[in-house]
Amino acid sequence: MSFEPSEGAGSLRRERLRTARLYFVCDAAPGGDDPEPLLRAALDGGVDIVQLREKEAGTRVIERAADTFRRVCDTYGVPFILNDDPELAMAVRADGVHIGQEDMSVADVRKIIGPNYLLGLSTHNEEQIAAAHQTVRDGVPIDHISVGPINETPTKPGRAATGLELIRHAASTATLPFFAIGGIDTDNVVEVLRAGARRICVVRAIHDAPDPTATAASLRRAFAAVGEEVAPGG
Repeated sequence: MSFEPSEGAGSLRRERLRTARLYFVCDAAPGGDDPEPLLRAALDGGVDIVQLREKEAGTRVIERAADTFRRVCDTYGVPFILNDDPELAMAVRADGVHIGQEDMSVADVRKIIGPNYLLGLSTHNEEQIAAAHQTVRDGVPIDHISVGPINETPTKPGRAATGLELIRHAASTATLPFFAIGGIDTDNVVEVLRAGARRICVVRAIHDAPDPTATAASLRRAFAAVGEEVAPGG
């Protein structure tokens, strides 16, 4: 059962998602450390939305980290998303959950989190992008999708790279907000944006950066470099 907020809270979450450009996915203990310094550095650089993605640690570790993620995201006024587990997302007061193709169905997740929390879905090919849009037409809201991975990445072992062609396809067909993902960094972000992405999601580019704030700021500047420093639509 979801801890249902007001419709106004749901509208605010969706407005923050709509205007988000830069999404940062971070584990519970980056480099074995407290996540707060990295989160604050990333947010100081312009990150708009944060996801806690932890595949190795147990629930108690995730819960402790989530307290930090929630507090820091509240300070900066950005959405906090939890990966994979909708019930845990509600328990740790996340703003929503992101699921993969092999996780619980979108319909089941929406039943758990209710209408006023964000639901994101990973997509890896044209068929999955089309299926996500069909799910929405069938009356089960999805708030955004991720599209990729553009490049092979150790965060998704065994997942083949899609290349930029899938980004071009999403840019021309998707009505859902989408975040390009997969090995995006300061060296290739401009070509990703030129392929049609208006939102990007990164992991290692910020997580492993010597200066996370500078890296996040550089990624943000890329939008201006391709002439897209306007509020994203859709």
